[in-house]
Amino acid sequence: MAAMSVEFAYHFHNVVPAPLRDLDDVTLAASVTSDDGDTIPAGTEGTIVSVIGQDDLYVVEFAHPEGALATVEGGDLILVKSGAR
Repeated sequence: MAAMSVEFAYHFHNVVPAPLRDLDDVTLAASVTSDDGDTIPAGTEGTIVSVIGQDDLYVVEFAHPEGALATVEGGDLILVKSGAR
């Protein structure tokens, strides 16, 4: 097995994911509770409808339950598709 160069490893170590934005499609990495008290399981896809300040919080709308909204920490979201930019 070939050794990885330090320069190669350094390149990937410094890759910072792009911040999430309005209209990005995301998947939940952990279950969350909607604003109405419904549990939305990990793996559910939704769309970011609002970014809350600098706190790494996002309001996400889900199709199921219909029109459910939840405030989710950025660490619990996985980007599926970037929205309109």
